[in-house]
Amino acid sequence: MSSNPVAETVAALLPRAQAELAELVAFKSVADFAQFPKSESEGAANWVADALRAEDFVDVAVLDTPDGTQSVYGYLPGPEGAKTVLLYAHYDVQPPLDETAWTTPPFELTERDGRWYGRGAADCKGGVVMHLLALRALKANGGVPVHVKVIAEGSEEMGTGGLERYAEQHPELLKADTIVIGDAGNFRVGLPTVTTTLRGMTLVRVQIDTLQGNLHSGQFGGAAPDALAALIRVLDSLRAADGSTTVDGLAPETGWEGLEYDEEQFRKDAKVLDGVELIGDGSVADRIWARPAVTVLGIDCPPVVGATPSVQAGARALVSLRVPPGVDAAEASKLLQAHLEAHTPWGARVSTEPVGQGQPFRADTSSPAYQAMAEAMAVAYPGETMQYAGQGGSIPLCNTLASLYPQAEILLIGLSEPEAQIHAVDESVSPEELERLSVAEALFLRNYAAG
Repeated sequence: MSSNPVAETVAALLPRAQAELAELVAFKSVADFAQFPKSESEGAANWVADALRAEDFVDVAVLDTPDGTQSVYGYLPGPEGAKTVLLYAHYDVQPPLDETAWTTPPFELTERDGRWYGRGAADCKGGVVMHLLALRALKANGGVPVHVKVIAEGSEEMGTGGLERYAEQHPELLKADTIVIGDAGNFRVGLPTVTTTLRGMTLVRVQIDTLQGNLHSGQFGGAAPDALAALIRVLDSLRAADGSTTVDGLAPETGWEGLEYDEEQFRKDAKVLDGVELIGDGSVADRIWARPAVTVLGIDCPPVVGATPSVQAGARALVSLRVPPGVDAAEASKLLQAHLEAHTPWGARVSTEPVGQGQPFRADTSSPAYQAMAEAMAVAYPGETMQYAGQGGSIPLCNTLASLYPQAEILLIGLSEPEAQIHAVDESVSPEELERLSVAEALFLRNYAAG
């Protein structure tokens, strides 16, 4: 990175950022209070609120949102007549999965092989720290030239929509000229990237019942309808032979125009086992950014250990469907439910229930904010040009903000590049990416104010 005062300040602040990220990662802030204490999420929310107050934010508030979680808001006044920029991140995290599979404890930030490991290090507690770093660098070099609003969400990973509903009920709160969503990531380490599309998501729970109770498989198996076998049939109907998603009525024929994803690089990033084929057809970018994708997230059925020789009376599954821009998530949810019900065999009783959804998103890349970010990233990443990419994941708040503030420009950046392994075991963040993106965000705010 070429030497400049902002970059030098960020570099000097990096040890402090590491210590703060360690404090934030230590909170087990999973917004599923059946799994983790609510006090852990409340502790993380209070940490963020205290950090904002320490940076001279006013109107700092821990907001109780309709889904029973909390989001943190703060406002930093800028010069009179300046533009307003909203900086977003979330402090809630995915469950750590099997904690024994982690190389080091998931809620202890650990430095190893040049990266910092811990649940939420990249997604998205690192995003909170990135915003703080950028603002501190500006304050140390002439001041923050815009009005800044910060919102840190408390249930993004659960998709329960608390902040979305709160924003709709208080439409002035998050109003801004430009919104920077710090919950995306570079295409690869060292390649500055803005995410211009997000797939939406719908979650559906399906329950299949065939008997009043489990039966002995020796006495009744062969004629008694097996609910687990019926469920397997239903779930298999969601994919073609090549693994492509096949939901009745949901057109898959869309393509991606932009940065392409080399297939061998994808295999490496996804850690696909040798000899195992990728699923679907078309380019990798088509498949992960521009087409629907179904995933079976979980199945309730007897575990192998302790299983008895029984015909199962009931079984259920949680199914996720990612939908690309141009597809309405609510309509896709109805199609998924109808498909599951239509493909249930043997007259088995089936019920489906939508349990969450978020709309897809497409940004306007012709806006002045994108030019300001491109210039900032060129300084933070010398020799590189800002790239546009899609993201297979969902950030439901994006569409809510786009609807509430149609004139606002929305940019998505962040620390979740492929090596970060977000949502997986051994999630990590690159400190170099944290440093460069903090510089980029600071310079963006300066460029945008001058534009």
